[in-house]
Amino acid sequence: MQTTSQTLLPEPARRFAAWCVVLLLAAGVAAVGIWLCIVFQTAVTPVLLAILGTALLGPLFRWLLRMKMRRGLAAALTVVAVVAVVGGATYIVAVALIETGDQIIASLREAAADIAKHFGAAGTSLDDLAKNAEGLLKRFGGTAASGVISGLSVVGEMLATGVLALLLIFFFLKDSDRAVGALRSFAPQATGDVVEAMARRAYEAVEGFMRGTTFVAFVDAVLIGTGLVVLDVPGAIGLAALVFITAYIPYLGAFLSGAVAVLVALADRGFAIALWVLGIVLAVQMLEGNVLQPLVQSKTVQMHPAAVMLAITAGASVAGVLGMLLAVPVTAAATGILSELRARLKARAEAEAAAAGDGAGGTGAVPEAG
Repeated sequence: MQTTSQTLLPEPARRFAAWCVVLLLAAGVAAVGIWLCIVFQTAVTPVLLAILGTALLGPLFRWLLRMKMRRGLAAALTVVAVVAVVGGATYIVAVALIETGDQIIASLREAAADIAKHFGAAGTSLDDLAKNAEGLLKRFGGTAASGVISGLSVVGEMLATGVLALLLIFFFLKDSDRAVGALRSFAPQATGDVVEAMARRAYEAVEGFMRGTTFVAFVDAVLIGTGLVVLDVPGAIGLAALVFITAYIPYLGAFLSGAVAVLVALADRGFAIALWVLGIVLAVQMLEGNVLQPLVQSKTVQMHPAAVMLAITAGASVAGVLGMLLAVPVTAAATGILSELRARLKARAEAEAAAAGDGAGGTGAVPEAG
């Protein structure tokens, strides 16, 4: 008795269903991973910051090792150096912002007054906004003490996160030679090479992003700050510091810092100077996008601007400003892993095709004798 096997769905439908199952599983794993990071953000945040710091400080640490310095001492000196540099830069930026902050705020208020005067609708004048703000302050003034306490707790949490991140940077640098062995011990023996290659590719992507972004941020701050000083815009040093800090948020950071600089110039120096500042900001951004980014950034972190914007939006929705800062390096690491997997799959397919071609070529028919 013969039985005929009939498939319920055609081959294209079954392939589509299989891909849907794969995508649902991948989305579920990603959702669980993001949820765990949010739940344990107190521990996850210092680790991520330490990885970024380790990637940025790796060249200095390796240079100290080439100077025949012990790993522990080299890691300690690297951390001390970054504390000194970051502390000194923070002090300079803080002093600049304190000295010019009132002037910048006054200029922004004047710009807002001009905008409200020329484009504001009825009932939305600055006087109305001031009266509404005063009423809100009187209504919610009783919660000021709790707000101060909450602010102090946030500052304390940030300090604790920074100290823990510095300690982790020290241990990540000191024990970086053991990282490959530890990673291989967790991975199955047959996939050890693949896991190591993916980890190296992801770390190289993060390292390239951090070094390139820091250099580009420095160049942007110097060029825009020089232009603001030449145009005699108030708070030029503070605005240049703002450009450097926001440069770690691609595209959006440049827009925010550029908008603030243009508004300050508009309020204090007039429309013509504001146009000059806008031209300087646009010229620097064109230089960054067309020259600096392709020249400085590694090929492993070259992502489409749409992907960068989506990553920043997703990071902001998950973790606010911190998510915006971490979104691009995390996406760069994921892109590096996918690139490594794609390269290995392509190499395997080519090897299998070559082996099949050799096998077919070696099984030809023997011609008959005449």
